[in-house]
Amino acid sequence: MQKGKFLKCLLGVTLVGGLVWGLTSVQPVTAQAKSSQAVTQYKQWQKAYLGGKTQKYVKSNNGQGATTVLSEGQGYGMLATVLAAKKGANTHATFNQLYKYYRAHRVSSKVPLMQWQQTKRSGKMTSTGSQKNSATDGDLDIAYALILADKKWGSKHTNYRAAAKSLLKAIQQKEINHTTYLPTMGNWATNSYDLSKLRTSDLMTGYFKTFAKYTKNATWTKVAKHSQTAVKKLSARHQTGLFPDFILATGSQIKLKAVKPYSIESGTDNQVGYNANRVPWRLAQTYKLSKDSTTKKALLKQLKFFNRKKKITAVYTLGGKAVNSYENTAFTAPVHFAAVTMKQTALKKKTAKQLPKTIEKHNYYSATLQVVTGLQ
Repeated sequence: MQKGKFLKCLLGVTLVGGLVWGLTSVQPVTAQAKSSQAVTQYKQWQKAYLGGKTQKYVKSNNGQGATTVLSEGQGYGMLATVLAAKKGANTHATFNQLYKYYRAHRVSSKVPLMQWQQTKRSGKMTSTGSQKNSATDGDLDIAYALILADKKWGSKHTNYRAAAKSLLKAIQQKEINHTTYLPTMGNWATNSYDLSKLRTSDLMTGYFKTFAKYTKNATWTKVAKHSQTAVKKLSARHQTGLFPDFILATGSQIKLKAVKPYSIESGTDNQVGYNANRVPWRLAQTYKLSKDSTTKKALLKQLKFFNRKKKITAVYTLGGKAVNSYENTAFTAPVHFAAVTMKQTALKKKTAKQLPKTIEKHNYYSATLQVVTGLQ
């Protein structure tokens, strides 16, 4: 299952040529105005990317070819929808519709991980072959969204709490390497080599600490601790502090080994590509949740690198060389969120100028990352 190749094929020209408008002003705005803008952009995103009726899903095919859904996108969608509700939007019904779609596309009734891809065939959203496997990043966001839903709306009418705990149990059993205690790429990772593959943007320590508290299961505390070890080691590998899309991690002491291009998903496997572009967001997300020093140090090191750039562009080598000259919101939005979180004023202003005022309508990945990070 090679999600990166699939995504690149889907996004293709859109990612490369994604149109970016500049903000006309970088004057300070109130928190209320920011919240309003985030909700407005959520509504734009909802109109452009949500499909289905009683079961709603996030369309990832950018208006081209058959309608396609990824568990990654469903996780983003559920997370964005509950975050919008926390900012005052009336999105409870939409969340339940997204939740129903997730329920309908689990690996099985006994294994509540979500099948990683569905395609519209004969009017129905179905998975075939390896599409029936799971993808850990999507499951982690779905689980966290269910916890937020339980806190926001309670579990009297829809039992979000039970669903979250059931999903977390399955993630722990089938998507965590029980030697490294790091997240694997999915339930399909069963041999030693596949188990060693680490998608660096899956090091969501803030989530893992939240899961530990929510389930009172000490395994999640161990996953959080080992993830922090990986973050610390990844940060120290290069002067830039940048993380690659993928790396190999083995042993209880977390020994890291670089991967070669195209060895896992794509030519950017050993660069900051369309997986590791999310790392600044995930680190900032963790810092907002836990305020820990390891995350802070790793994130500030990366932001120091981005601060030296005239603009954020798409794809970097780990040494800091820009691979392309074009901009892409999927790279800019996570850096902007991190700059806001860490109160990096100059970088915040610079990235704000790069972000589109209006959500891009045929660029699922970029638009969705802008909305999710904007709502947090």
